Amino acid sequence: MGSDIVNIYNNSEQEIVPLTHADIDVTEFKSCEDILKNIQPEVVINCAAYVRVDDAEVFGDKAFAVNALGARNIALICKDMNSILAYISTDYVFDGRKKQPYTEEDIPNPLNAYGNSKLAGEYFVRNMLEKHYIIRSSSLFGVAGASGKGGNFVETMIKKAHNNEEIKVVDDMIMSLTYTKDASEIIRNILTKKLPFGIYHVANRGQCSWYEFARVIFEMLGMPANLSPTKTDILQSKARRPVFSPLVSVKLKKHGLEMELWEEALKRYLIEKKHLKEYALKRGVKK
Repeated sequence: MGSDIVNIYNNSEQEIVPLTHADIDVTEFKSCEDILKNIQPEVVINCAAYVRVDDAEVFGDKAFAVNALGARNIALICKDMNSILAYISTDYVFDGRKKQPYTEEDIPNPLNAYGNSKLAGEYFVRNMLEKHYIIRSSSLFGVAGASGKGGNFVETMIKKAHNNEEIKVVDDMIMSLTYTKDASEIIRNILTKKLPFGIYHVANRGQCSWYEFARVIFEMLGMPANLSPTKTDILQSKARRPVFSPLVSVKLKKHGLEMELWEEALKRYLIEKKHLKEYALKRGVKK
């Protein structure tokens, strides 16, 4: 997400100062304070996160240090500087028991350590300063990949298909997808338009299972793949995950902002990564 936010702002008239983990460690309050107060930003977008969901069940202290205490550190510094803070959160703050997509008004109830650490981060941000945005997204994919996970789902699927591997993907976990380029543009709009402070759900429209996501990837590419569905309980992951966690934003629509359907976002991603030679929305156009 961070790389796309930087790219969006680099192509605008607004100045941005990108800071990677090598530049700033959100768990170290004093160094963060020195760095940010030297910059004196109007807005801070906190994309720092411990995102290894299963590992967080074992190393919960690491997840909490980054996702919760790190968020608290940045919130305290922003309050002192009178800066706006945008904190990137997740659909994993929900338990998945709802039968309809989650709105900004729904009550969180995380199932795992990662979700709990992100929700704690949200609470710190909300209680530390008034001038905040909490941006919840879900199942990210983007050109830069996720440094904490070593890539993204799309690239993993393509690599496995190229290697003729057997690919088993769960079909009983339903979520929203988020193309980080689209999400970054929405975040910039939220900040530029100075929308009311609070929580915003930022994910591409529509919902699918991981299996359907994989199937559509291969269908769009016309790529043969040894793909078959499986069930969540068969994988025996360390962390429990919500089985139904699509996000919908009533608040964005109210302000005239709306994300594209996930299928069309995926097509644009595949074009940008040069997996598709040309982009065509109409079915039947040769790719």
